[in-house]
Amino acid sequence: MDTFSSSSSSSSKNWKYDVFLSFRGEDTRKNFTDHLYFALKDAGVNVFIDDQLRRGKSLDLPLTRAIEESKIAVIVFSRRYAESSWCLDELVKIMECRRKLGQIVFPIFFDVDPSDVRNQTAIFAEAFLIHEQRLHDDKEKLQLWRNTLTEATNLAGVLVRDPHG
Repeated sequence: MDTFSSSSSSSSKNWKYDVFLSFRGEDTRKNFTDHLYFALKDAGVNVFIDDQLRRGKSLDLPLTRAIEESKIAVIVFSRRYAESSWCLDELVKIMECRRKLGQIVFPIFFDVDPSDVRNQTAIFAEAFLIHEQRLHDDKEKLQLWRNTLTEATNLAGVLVRDPHG
């Protein structure tokens, strides 16, 4: 497994944010992600969290910019993460920033098996069946999402079980 790597570009760039949190709001916003956000803030970490419920077809410029201006991206993979094309597009941008800007990427698997995310099995397979029906003419986008999920889950991360689930 690859660890979240830091290149010289990561250490020399002037980052606006220390951490960008990527998560599926309806899964983790009111529990795990909020706790993580406030713990990081209390520790003096400058964290970007998208506190708006966004619906749309593509990432908007302010969110794209926040990803690019973050030294570290923490991805909270949860049960319904892959249902959101928004989350998947965000993940593509994060992994692009890892490759091009040296951004550090740290995955958290919140109550999901990393192999289900990596291989798009179980609940992640169900999400992709829906995407395939909706985007049947855009096989390239579907493949990009699949490849990016695999790439992100090959990074060293942490598994967290929901104590309430």
